[in-house]
Amino acid sequence: MTNKQLLFCLSLLSLTAQAQQQDTLKGKDIEEVVVTATRSEKMLSTVPMPVTIITKSQIQQMGSVRLQEVLQEQTGLTLTSSHGQGVQLQGFNPDYTLILIDGEPLIGRTAGTLELSRIAVGNIKQIEIVKGATSSLYGSEALAGVINIITENPRNQQLSFSGRYGTNQLTDLSMQASMHKAKLKGNIFLNRYSSIGYDLTPETKGKTVEPFHTYTAQTKWNYAINKKLQASFSGRYFNEYQESGFEVGSPSQWISGGGRVQDWNILPTFTYQPSTRWKLQQRLYYSSYQAQSELYTPDNQLFEATNFHQTFFRPELQSNYILSEKHIFTLGIGNTWESVTATRYEGTKYFQNLYAYAQYEWLPTQRWNIVLGGRADVHTVYGSQLSPKLAVQYEANQWLTVRGSWGRGFKAPDFRQLYLNFTNTVAGYSVFGTEEIVTMLKQLQQQNQLAEILISTEALTQLKAESSFSYNLGAKLQPSKKLQVNINFFRNDVENLIESQAVARRTNGQNIFSYRNLQSIYTQGIEVDATYQIHSTISLSVGYQYLDAKDKAIEEKIAKGEIFRRNPTTLVTTRVKAADYGGLMGRSRHTFNGKVFYQNAKGWSATFRAIYRGRQGWADRNGNLILDEDNEYMPNFCTFNASISKEFWSKKIRWQIGVDNLLGSTQPDYLPNVAGRLLWTSLHLQLFKKE
Repeated sequence: MTNKQLLFCLSLLSLTAQAQQQDTLKGKDIEEVVVTATRSEKMLSTVPMPVTIITKSQIQQMGSVRLQEVLQEQTGLTLTSSHGQGVQLQGFNPDYTLILIDGEPLIGRTAGTLELSRIAVGNIKQIEIVKGATSSLYGSEALAGVINIITENPRNQQLSFSGRYGTNQLTDLSMQASMHKAKLKGNIFLNRYSSIGYDLTPETKGKTVEPFHTYTAQTKWNYAINKKLQASFSGRYFNEYQESGFEVGSPSQWISGGGRVQDWNILPTFTYQPSTRWKLQQRLYYSSYQAQSELYTPDNQLFEATNFHQTFFRPELQSNYILSEKHIFTLGIGNTWESVTATRYEGTKYFQNLYAYAQYEWLPTQRWNIVLGGRADVHTVYGSQLSPKLAVQYEANQWLTVRGSWGRGFKAPDFRQLYLNFTNTVAGYSVFGTEEIVTMLKQLQQQNQLAEILISTEALTQLKAESSFSYNLGAKLQPSKKLQVNINFFRNDVENLIESQAVARRTNGQNIFSYRNLQSIYTQGIEVDATYQIHSTISLSVGYQYLDAKDKAIEEKIAKGEIFRRNPTTLVTTRVKAADYGGLMGRSRHTFNGKVFYQNAKGWSATFRAIYRGRQGWADRNGNLILDEDNEYMPNFCTFNASISKEFWSKKIRWQIGVDNLLGSTQPDYLPNVAGRLLWTSLHLQLFKKE
């Protein structure tokens, strides 16, 4: 980033230093209701955990069409570009955050990352983000937190169309229809999203992002069988095709083809509510994810074909019981069956997990709210886990509320870490999951291909689930009706972090890798966000996160003087000091966002948003395996987005124009998903709407 861009970014942030982002665009008379944090409907002000709500109106004002565009502007969330666009929360990689749609998990992670561009936002009611370990309710993958995408419920009779067109021939077309007749209510959402891609490195053959097109279909139906019993059904289908092309070999040859992703799920639900105090819900969730690719040489010979197919089935029964206004109970039990068939796995692999959870909410007075809960998981491969949680909130007075939470989270070893069977025939190395490594080492030994075993086979088969103790302490301050500030301090201590490690060596000198529980790390920091209502039509917000994420073992070695680095110019070797250690790779110590929203009674609205991401560790360049040199960092980065919209014809037509990445900043080597300046325009047409 240039000095002018940095100055521009810091100038905007300095203008908003006295106000931080809150959960809404502007003050509202009706407070938002959240369900993710406690698995029951609660007013946001009564939830004793750090929760952020992104509303439908905020998404519309931003002009966003995919999930990553929304999440990248939220305090404490950072997008990553490894294996697709994922989200980093409280310093954790994307595979530690559970992504839900209407309370049910999305599957189909690539090396731990769930590609956020799979999710259209046109039918989203709100997005709820719960930060900190949430395994007490949601189990594995909720070690860092939960992002729950809640779609619109069928309430009104309406029909609407939306279209957006922009740079790189990016096209997004959507249709929503709802109906309500007697006891039956339903809606349908359709979306098509496509682009010709873009190229950030024109000096080389091939595009940074190749052309693609996606289709999404989603539906919800509710039927009131009687006053106490309701049945509902929801389903989602996603299909994507993306072209692919690259050069290999010497002399080089052009490899081309494409890949397809199909993702679908269904959810029938029965809700029985015999009284206002008791509700019983049965959910049956099934999801399937399949990714296929075929690549060909110039003479139309098959170069590579891959396939990955994952299924997920979960029946769950949940009961909510209100003993009194001060005592609320939530109980749940369920079972999951998962399977994976893939090119790099031997046969089909299966998981099964039986679980039960319980939660007790106690409100001894109007000022206190105490939540105590826990979940037990019994898994067929990694054993049993217990995840307790305690959260407390105290309303000191009308302008100050204090909250704190503690919980244990865990992340189970995934199919890749257990069952992967992959050999790179060009480079010569192999990677085997812990359930495959012993068998494969015996085979290689019988074939006289094994030169040395570096780790005993007994140690290789004892992979444990990663675990974390999460601490959050925060406060909400509202000294006036115009200003609201949220502060949250967090700390996560992680044990048994799973990493790949060389475990044996072939006779040709190439290594064989598997997975082991090696590291103990921590992430800690502070988040501050708030909103200041400058005028009835203008609100100002800004958010900041400070993050410190480090490996405890590295810190101990530095303290003992056991880690060195060598100056490439003078060739002088020195001990690494504690101040030199930059922590874990891929984390920015400082991130900011600043936003200005304008909306008047005549239908005009506008936004201007800035996102700043401080430098982060990128690669070990001096060979000591840690981050300790300035040239090992990715530069800081700042982008600016803006939009203007106008409503016509009694709000039935909304026209909007906007620009993302106003200054056209790019970093091809580090952020290939940032395409440069993107101009766009959109039109929303509400044909009819009947309450």
